[in-house]
Amino acid sequence: MSQVLLSLYRKYAADRLRGFERMENPGYCSGSFDGLHHPSDDDDDDMVDIAGATLDFSSTDDVPPLSSGGYEEYSSSSRAAGMNGNGPAKLVDPLEDPVPGLGTYEDFNTIDWVREKSKDRDRHREITKKSRQSTVALLHSVSDAFSGWLLMLLVGLMSGALAGGIDIAAHWLTDMKDGVCLIGFWFNHEHCCWTSNETTFQERDRCPQWQSWGELITGTSEGAFAYIMNYLMYIFWALLFSFLAVTLVRAFAPYACGSGIPEIKTILSGFIIRGYLGKWTLIIKTITLVLAVSSGLSLGKEGPLVHVACCCANILCHLFTKYRKNEAKRREVLSAAAAVGVSVAFGAPIGGVLFSLEEVSYYFPLKTLWRSFFAALVAAFTLRSINPFGNSRLVLFYVEFHAPWHLVELAPFVLLGIFGGLWGALFIKANIAWCRIRKSTRLGHYPVTEVLVVAALTALLAYPNSYTRMSGAELISELFNDCSLLDSSQLCGYKQPTNTSETGVGNSLADRPAGEGLYTALWQLALALIFKMMITVITFGMKVPSGLFIPSMAVGAIAGRLLGVGMEQLAYYNHDWLIFKGWCSPGADCITPGLYAMVGAAACLGGVTRMTVSLVVIMFELTGGLEYIVPLMAATMTSKWVADAFGREGIYEAHIRLNGYPFLEPKEEFEHSSLAVDVMRPRRSDPALAVLTQEGMTVGEVETLVESTHYSGFPVVVSQESQRLVGFVLRRDLLISIDNARKRQEGIVSASQVVFTEHAPAQAPEAPPPLRLRGIMDLSPFTVTDHTPMDITVDIFRKLGLRQCLVTHNGCCPELSRKTSGKGFLTKSGNT
Repeated sequence: MSQVLLSLYRKYAADRLRGFERMENPGYCSGSFDGLHHPSDDDDDDMVDIAGATLDFSSTDDVPPLSSGGYEEYSSSSRAAGMNGNGPAKLVDPLEDPVPGLGTYEDFNTIDWVREKSKDRDRHREITKKSRQSTVALLHSVSDAFSGWLLMLLVGLMSGALAGGIDIAAHWLTDMKDGVCLIGFWFNHEHCCWTSNETTFQERDRCPQWQSWGELITGTSEGAFAYIMNYLMYIFWALLFSFLAVTLVRAFAPYACGSGIPEIKTILSGFIIRGYLGKWTLIIKTITLVLAVSSGLSLGKEGPLVHVACCCANILCHLFTKYRKNEAKRREVLSAAAAVGVSVAFGAPIGGVLFSLEEVSYYFPLKTLWRSFFAALVAAFTLRSINPFGNSRLVLFYVEFHAPWHLVELAPFVLLGIFGGLWGALFIKANIAWCRIRKSTRLGHYPVTEVLVVAALTALLAYPNSYTRMSGAELISELFNDCSLLDSSQLCGYKQPTNTSETGVGNSLADRPAGEGLYTALWQLALALIFKMMITVITFGMKVPSGLFIPSMAVGAIAGRLLGVGMEQLAYYNHDWLIFKGWCSPGADCITPGLYAMVGAAACLGGVTRMTVSLVVIMFELTGGLEYIVPLMAATMTSKWVADAFGREGIYEAHIRLNGYPFLEPKEEFEHSSLAVDVMRPRRSDPALAVLTQEGMTVGEVETLVESTHYSGFPVVVSQESQRLVGFVLRRDLLISIDNARKRQEGIVSASQVVFTEHAPAQAPEAPPPLRLRGIMDLSPFTVTDHTPMDITVDIFRKLGLRQCLVTHNGCCPELSRKTSGKGFLTKSGNT
């Protein structure tokens, strides 16, 4: 079979799994389903191999499984009532008397989008009907309609507050690696020197109130001994922060590691991973994200903030019944929460909404778009009110450019796009290869050691270079900066103009020849570029919270700044060239290196994630300059085209495939000419399909059939002779209903008939009462003919969110097709 069908089979096998296995290595994070081996093709009782997940997921973080006490209590009390009653036993119909547990899902299973949407429509129709009958019901209808907006308000407020706290704490701990504030250890470097009157312009960051560790220990800030002490303390704090981060993740919330976006995409597609968005994951991810960023590892907090926002949304969903009890409605909220995460990460509400729509969401109706926009607005306003950076901005690297760009510069912008695409493709292949090594060797059994070794290596190599020593956000801010006359940065180490004609106009400076300080900075940036490109490959995917936005942007910003300075010097010394004539005269501000850094950052991030529209809008909101959209669009599209030439998967899709999550990419094209009959289960050579008849089978026969197979559902037909399709019953609902009937309904024994018809057939007086199960049967299962092309069938699964589809021949002889993650895999058997 083709490679696509083989990958679909892995997804099919993954979604069949219903258990949860505790691993010997609790530090392992991203679960992989690829390593599972089944004794038979229809065996779905094996345990899921998600290493490190040692939490109890029966908590209220998500919908509790069936083993919760409510079902047992309900069953026992009902059974007692039936036994103590004096009248005849009541016939229990699940349609009239709902059974707890029906319609719910087990862990590591796919939701039924069609059923969930139908449930919500029925609920809304019932509320609307009752609202015409009384004032109380009308108020309930209004509150139900308003609850979605109230939930978005709470998600925005909670996510914005957490993001502000993370920014403040990360800034403080990052500065603690360099020194301490004598007037209050809780002040970071900038806040400590705010009130000082002894700072100079050249050394604006130095004040008596702030002392480095070397100065505090040795009494002097100069000399080799003070430098060595600062070096050692920098490594010590980096190791301490990274050790605390990985230990907390390993001990309390294994799901708190990584970016979280691959898993969020999988969950939004309909897959259930209990505990991934729970309260413990939120608490530990928030704490360890601060520690991981402060340790100096080559990672960012932007991706994990999406995970944090989704955790907030999932927890708050439990306050509202219609979101707590409907998985599809809950995923609408999670889509909006993903937009909130990007909004607070970059201060880009519109970009966040587009990010959710373009990158992570599977089902995104129009009302979700409006609510996402509202939630992102509230989150950005909350973060702005907290003002974590003290500059009235939402991010540390907000910039404003004033110099226009020129048509000739499109060539270097496209060149940056090519670099970004090549870097993105190279990074994905290298990172996936390293992650495979981690998963297939003993390295994966020692997550704490791995994190400590990488943290020590990063600190050891980063400290001597000032551009790798600073945090990723500070580095990007430095690279985006447009030099002014009062700027003391090394990147602004130009030779001073010798006459007033070279001072430029307005706020801009004329292009100037590079000085010694700039040349030194360029060499340091070149070394920083090589270091960042290599260390990020082995850092992303470790067992600590790790985002990829900031490291990718840093690589692109360094490359862009280097190219921008090169173009600036080329224009300065060769302004009489044809390409510079007419727009770059002597004494003019022709080239803005900071703009090149911004374009390079967008190109590299686009090459890694394959974002396009949302990325351009995010960068536009960062700069506030409408005239730079064309350079950003050119670089971003070039980056995507170049990266797609080496592989169409972005980093998140690659990690989804690596971890074996049941996810079928909506953008993936099905290029094979196979038919539904070619891939359905069972095969033609397999035993006949197990079916239920609408009447005539006993409880004992049904239980025997269920026990002898491992299918997740069974077609219901008229009879064994006339296999005309009537409906479809899920194995889970069937088992729950039979078990509940034995406990609640007196007289139900193995000889009782199981009836799926509307009216129970006539029976002998001495026969036991029948068990009516029409209420759990799907009377309108989706069907296709056996000659339906697979590309059409896959589109049906993608667009309707089906869990299974019945394949028929001439309108009868149903054969069950199966899809895994709510997006499309067909077999002929009912394995789930």
